[in-house]
Amino acid sequence: MHRYDVTAEMYNERYEIEQKSKYHKALENVSVAGSALLDVGCGSGLFFREVAAHADLVVGVDVSRKLLLKAKAQARELPNAFVLQADADNLPFREVFFGVVFAFTVLQNMPKPAETLKELKRVVALSGMIVVTGLKKAFSLNTFMDLLDGSGLRLVSFVDNAAINCYIAVLAA
Repeated sequence: MHRYDVTAEMYNERYEIEQKSKYHKALENVSVAGSALLDVGCGSGLFFREVAAHADLVVGVDVSRKLLLKAKAQARELPNAFVLQADADNLPFREVFFGVVFAFTVLQNMPKPAETLKELKRVVALSGMIVVTGLKKAFSLNTFMDLLDGSGLRLVSFVDNAAINCYIAVLAA
C-alpha cells in the first residue's frame, strides 16, 4: 500500500501505456458486455474508461488511498463506475456477484497469490470469468501456470506476448 501511495502522483505517467496494452489484450479474450465488473487493484482507474461503456456496473477496489482518489475522479465522470478501499484477499462483496473480475498487476504483490485467486473465485458468478496477470519478472511461466492450475478455475485463454511484461490468463469459474 505504501509503495503505491508514494507513486500515486506519477502512476499514470509511468504505467499508462503498459497497462493499456494489457487491457486491450485481455479484452480481446473476454467480453464485459452487460456485466457487473470488478477491477481488483484498480489503481488510478485507468481501466474504467475501457469498460464502462459496455458493462452495466464497474467497481474498482484498491488498498492505496492515494490511487483511489485518482480512481474516484475517473469514476465521477462515469455513471456506472464506483470505487472503494479494500484488500484483494478480503473483498467486501457477497459471493457469486460479479460477471467478470479483473486483477491486473495484483498477484505478484500479494503475500499468498493462491489465496487471492480463491477470493476472486468467491466473488465471481458461477458462469463468470476472471482475468489475471502475472508479472514475468515475478513468476516464471511454470510457476504462474502451477498457480492457475491449483486455483480450481478453468483456463480459457492465455497470452504470453513478448511486448507485454505480464502473462494474461482468462479463467472460467
